[in-house]
Amino acid sequence: MKKIPARKILTRKNADKFALYLESVQNPPFEIEVINRFYRDRHKTGATLFKEDFCGTFMLCCEWVKRSSQNQAFGIDLDEPTLDYGRKHHFSQLSDDQKNRLVLRKANVLDVTGPAVDIVAALNFSYWLFKTREELLAYFKKARASLRPGGMLVLDAFGGSNSYLEVKERRRLKGFNYVWEHAHFNPVTSELQCKIHFEFRDGTMWKNAFTYDWRLWTLPEIRELLLEAGFKTFTVYWEGTDPKTGRGNAVYRPTKSGEACVSWVSYIVSFRD
Repeated sequence: MKKIPARKILTRKNADKFALYLESVQNPPFEIEVINRFYRDRHKTGATLFKEDFCGTFMLCCEWVKRSSQNQAFGIDLDEPTLDYGRKHHFSQLSDDQKNRLVLRKANVLDVTGPAVDIVAALNFSYWLFKTREELLAYFKKARASLRPGGMLVLDAFGGSNSYLEVKERRRLKGFNYVWEHAHFNPVTSELQCKIHFEFRDGTMWKNAFTYDWRLWTLPEIRELLLEAGFKTFTVYWEGTDPKTGRGNAVYRPTKSGEACVSWVSYIVSFRD
């Protein structure tokens, strides 16, 4: 009988932090399906042109071009090493046709408006790096300028009472623990420093694998800025709760009233016209 090879034991030394991030934070097929649903809710038809701001390893772009031979994707990010990782590990897995429909640019999202697309996505709270009202308004205006008439901007946000505390949340995954830390919060400025750590079964740890220096923006603040930037709609898609676990159930529905809970995540959808 052929012996089944043992699964590699993850350690700080052999782990790939981007692969761990993908496994613990991202789910590109699910995210693209949700984004498509938001667009169809308004237009009753699918989009074809997609731009991912702050794209990192641009997994959403890759998933987008896989979905249809008509789809084109554009990824924008400033960090060359992260883009290089995506080129090596994700872009390389695409077919030639899919590669031809994906364009990457190392650039500041504030400097890019064209080409006009159906959807602009800024997820994983990436736009929170803009800490002032003037900066975030400028980004929303640029995002709107990137959209075709009727185009959609999709964002995400989190909140809840835990958001204002310096706390850690730990999740056990296959071969490692994912640790999300609110390392520091300043209630005067709403500045928030967050960190991701990975703990391994051999006792080693990848401390500060990812660090974020953000402002914690509230939904009313985001709404006011989007409308000021010229968007015509503002819809919050709120995540439901699994009654068995008390955790989010990954089902998002439009709402005008959320829950006053310790932690929540939502999508924000705004249309240009």
